[in-house]
Amino acid sequence: MNKADVLKEIIEQRRSIFPKDYTETEISQDIIDEILNAATLAPNHKRTKPWRFKIFKGEEKAALASEMQAIYKASQPEHLFLEKKYNDIGFKINKADTVVSIVVNFSGMLPEWEEIAAVSMAVQNMYLTCTANGVGCYWSSPKIVDQLKESLTIEENQKCLGLFYMGNLA
Repeated sequence: MNKADVLKEIIEQRRSIFPKDYTETEISQDIIDEILNAATLAPNHKRTKPWRFKIFKGEEKAALASEMQAIYKASQPEHLFLEKKYNDIGFKINKADTVVSIVVNFSGMLPEWEEIAAVSMAVQNMYLTCTANGVGCYWSSPKIVDQLKESLTIEENQKCLGLFYMGNLA
């Protein structure tokens, strides 16, 4: 198969796969490195490289799940709080092998939309690399990520665009 056919096949197979379908096996560090390296190859105007990623595994991932559950619980009026949603937040994070925060760093040299577009292309590269390696993934952008500024060490010129969940498939 030539390169164009391989690329077309990967693009056609790319889809969001949710944590409920992930196995318990660990993604190798080499594959995680490959996924993140592919992200850094995204085009970006004036080479600002506006993406910032933080990897959560193990205890850090469990702490993220607890923090997001606490934020959800604290931010919901009692009559709108849903136990199922609260539990789903923890389940998705804990079921994923790896969670990556997706943060855009605004350089001030370009319109913000251009740097958001560059980060989006970086995430597309992550999706495609996951697909090529048999890793399930999806990008989630719940409103509560806005309240993760401290744990993600987000600076004033940055914004979290969501979380990227990854897990091996059967």
